[in-house]
Amino acid sequence: MCIFLFGNANFFSINLLIILAINQIIYMEVENFLSSSYTGSKNFSQQDVHTANASGFGAAADDYMERGIDLNEQLIRNKPATFFMKMNGSSMIDAGIYDGDILIVDRSIKPVNGKIVIAVIDGEMLIRRYERTFNKLRLVPETPKLSAIDVSEFMDFKIWGVVIYAIRNV
Repeated sequence: MCIFLFGNANFFSINLLIILAINQIIYMEVENFLSSSYTGSKNFSQQDVHTANASGFGAAADDYMERGIDLNEQLIRNKPATFFMKMNGSSMIDAGIYDGDILIVDRSIKPVNGKIVIAVIDGEMLIRRYERTFNKLRLVPETPKLSAIDVSEFMDFKIWGVVIYAIRNV
């Protein structure tokens, strides 16, 4: 190591910094020098956590730093069978579904009592609450302005899907 001393103290400081930087590059790996050496804890799965070298605590937000909330991941269980529909009408107001709401409908779910379904009766698509008793099937609206529909075997009737979420603009 050679230090060149000049008359001015500023030159001594600059030379010292250059020498320290050169020595630092020699002792450091190039990958770690040119980028951040800490890459977060994203490389660990839940099964690897108990064997990880836990010599300190990383920032709690490191695992979620680059990742936002994906509504598809949160709201959709079966992508090929899930559709979005826009509500048109006021037949389900008492259930909290209003005109203009976006409905997420899953066609793979079987309808059960109390679920809100999209039904097709004689070619007309409508949204109602599914109510099945021992010998009768009814589609019940959630508003006092409309009456329930008793489905008979003579109707062209089909359940198109089950509503799993409603998204509303506030």
